[in-house]
Amino acid sequence: MNLRGAQATRFFAKPDPGTAGVLIYGADAMRVALKRQDFIANYAGPEAEADMRLTRLTGAEVKSDPTAVIDALKAVGFFPGPRVVFVDGVTETQAPPILAALSDWAPGDAALVVTGGALKKTSRLRKAFEAHPKAAAVGLYDDPMGRDEIEAAVAAEGLTLSPEAARGVEALAAQLDPGDFRQTLTKLSLYANGEQVTPEAVRLMAPATIDADTDEVIAAAADGNAAAIGPLMQRLAGQGVAAVTLVIFATRHFQQLHAGAVAGGVGNLRPPVFGPRRDAMERQVRAWGAAKLEGALALLMDTDLTLRSASRAPQMAVMERALIRLAMMVRG
Repeated sequence: MNLRGAQATRFFAKPDPGTAGVLIYGADAMRVALKRQDFIANYAGPEAEADMRLTRLTGAEVKSDPTAVIDALKAVGFFPGPRVVFVDGVTETQAPPILAALSDWAPGDAALVVTGGALKKTSRLRKAFEAHPKAAAVGLYDDPMGRDEIEAAVAAEGLTLSPEAARGVEALAAQLDPGDFRQTLTKLSLYANGEQVTPEAVRLMAPATIDADTDEVIAAAADGNAAAIGPLMQRLAGQGVAAVTLVIFATRHFQQLHAGAVAGGVGNLRPPVFGPRRDAMERQVRAWGAAKLEGALALLMDTDLTLRSASRAPQMAVMERALIRLAMMVRG
């Protein structure tokens, strides 16, 4: 199945228990990550990871061990309940083990969740998931959130909006990326404390822009400038930026670098990258190379897992250490 719009929103909110898998792809790693989280939480439950019913793999791991996906799908869990095998950051060169596992899927196996960047219509991954009777492919684009998505996000936070506040929330959805929008709704829920949300509350909780500082600290890691990371992280922590937001943004950047390395240069990416950012990314692709970038993505995936686990380690410190390690990787 190829799902779009309201159909995709309903699928993520209430997945079919017999789903074989879903391919979630798009240029914006934040959007992809949020939809992946929604599917896993709604399919397997919020305790899937704690109950060891969630297996995480990277595209690089799948490529190095072609049987890893099918073995994980067929494995029997220690705890009862639906299981998920999540493969992050898959490219076309890593597709064969994924396609073999999907083809061999049978009722009772885990659901296969695969995420990737912008995939062409000719993509083997897209064709396989779209053609499979029990699987779905969902492409995410940089369009403003639809009304169904906004209403679902508001309902998830248990918010009651006045008509004027509802218009303000819709305006925020058009201006913010989905991650920042959800964080804003969470703050609104805490601020409202069960009461109806007013337009003034929406204005107070609307975030100041942080994109420039976020891009700066990720660029410092990608350029090998370890000394700049500490002060930038202090500034972001003071602005209330979450470590999970940083790891998602960093993963998106390094996925773009990896795609550029595989494609033979940032100029071959679709959608294209223009301006000074393209020059910086071209320089970073040359400095890293595909092999090191795969290592960087594996490190970021491990960091993401740590941040979302029950670990008591300070989250910003965990993220800062990961960025410093990235900076040292490219220098080494």
